Amino acid sequence: MHDNRLPFRRLCRDRPRQPNPAQRIRHYSYCDRFANIAAIVRVGATDHPLHTPACHHFLYRSLDYWDDADIDEDFLAHRRSRRARIGHDTWIGHGAMIKPQVTLGDGAVVASGAVVTRDVARYMIVAGTPDRVLRPRQPPEIAECLVALAWWDWSLDALRMAPEDFRELSAEAFLDRHDG
Repeated sequence: MHDNRLPFRRLCRDRPRQPNPAQRIRHYSYCDRFANIAAIVRVGATDHPLHTPACHHFLYRSLDYWDDADIDEDFLAHRRSRRARIGHDTWIGHGAMIKPQVTLGDGAVVASGAVVTRDVARYMIVAGTPDRVLRPRQPPEIAECLVALAWWDWSLDALRMAPEDFRELSAEAFLDRHDG
């Protein structure tokens, strides 16, 4: 911690505090700082080939089924290219699924049980299957200022001095106090 920042493991966990094998954050998913991810969430949940006569794993992971078979490198490369990204200061509720090639903007909130199939704009709240926008978490002008302030990049010392402001001030008052 030479740069006085919080270690990654304290900012974005790839598993809940209580072990839960049902939660999956897939390879090639990227998570920024201060992402809150509830239990039984899947991020970057993989797809199966739909253009072929069958959609089973044996098509692209044939080696798992037969010792003399190969794997479908093209399909697996396609999967790897479809990255899910989770922005700063996000909240993903219990049982939600974020599909591949989806970006959650900074400050976005995903309701419990939602299936997110498209990008979610900064500071928007989405719910449902498939997801739909419920409302903004913050007005657009406040959201833009919070992104510009980028409190998630503050040093550990700066964050340590601000918990009361985060708890007690409105977003607008917080921005006024912290030169947002």
